[in-house]
Amino acid sequence: MPVVLARPIAPTAAERKRLKKMAYGHKTEYRLRLRAQVVLHAARGRSNARVARETGLHLDTVRTWRGRFAEQGLPGLSDRKRLGRPRAFTALQTSHVTALACRLPAETGVPLSRWSAPELARETMERGIATFVSASTVRLWLAQDAIKPWQHRSWIFITDPDFRAKAERILDLYARTFDGEPLGADQYVISADEKTSIQARCRCHPTLAPGQARAMRVNHTYGRGGALAYLAAYDVHRAKVFGRTEPRTGIDPFMNLVAQVMSTEPYASAKRVFWIVDNGSSHRGRKAADRLAAAFPNAGGSPPPTWTICWPGSTSTPPITRKNPPSPQQRDQPPKDFRSRPLSW
Repeated sequence: MPVVLARPIAPTAAERKRLKKMAYGHKTEYRLRLRAQVVLHAARGRSNARVARETGLHLDTVRTWRGRFAEQGLPGLSDRKRLGRPRAFTALQTSHVTALACRLPAETGVPLSRWSAPELARETMERGIATFVSASTVRLWLAQDAIKPWQHRSWIFITDPDFRAKAERILDLYARTFDGEPLGADQYVISADEKTSIQARCRCHPTLAPGQARAMRVNHTYGRGGALAYLAAYDVHRAKVFGRTEPRTGIDPFMNLVAQVMSTEPYASAKRVFWIVDNGSSHRGRKAADRLAAAFPNAGGSPPPTWTICWPGSTSTPPITRKNPPSPQQRDQPPKDFRSRPLSW
């Protein structure tokens, strides 16, 4: 049989310096150190068999890394990207399981007080979401979720008797429907809000960059550089955001935001633009709607998409006056049927 000659190795001066640093450096990974030693031995004209004896590696391993360096240079000594095992479950299946964990078992007809990982796996297979999934896989999916909404239940007492009608109108607009008719291509829905007291902070002492044997040093104290209000408008169906900063909130800052949006296309020439706002004082009531319509005839106001519970003494909105206001205990505690988290391990 013909003898296969070893690949000749002739590294440059820069490559040789880098290889020596890899081969004898204390912080070099062990596998990279061995590969660099193989190349250095090969650069001295030694055979693969001799290099294998001196490094303690298999002959095929020496031949592999010698050939990699001859073809690709230093980058050839790095590991190639591995595709890994293909995913057994899709992102849609994972999201279905997460959504199921957020619901109480009673809502799905399962006779349980709360979910467990094995019960979720069994329910997932019964619903046909996945052919087979283990409880450990479900537990891993839920543990990797950053928000974990199934561990919390929000509760609120709605005091507005017309809440259902107002919410229905807002949800219809989000679904591109108004008064039972679908919105046209020249009709838009804008949701606006105000974020008050956005503070600018600066650290009292500059951050020190990391150095040799020294971590980055960051001082924990800071000075307040003032506060601004951020006003934002979001086109619900086009996923476009308009924003501006103002020194304070009020009617004029809000109208500046409206003018910023309504002076640009396609809103300036649109048939109608619906503005959905909360019950802030700068855009609440009939006067605010008339003011908006007077400035921009094609702009229409809509009831707030969210609601605020205000008790006597609140400074955000006028207090709600009721004949029989709820007791303090009723305000601060969840309903009686709120016993425990809907999910357990």
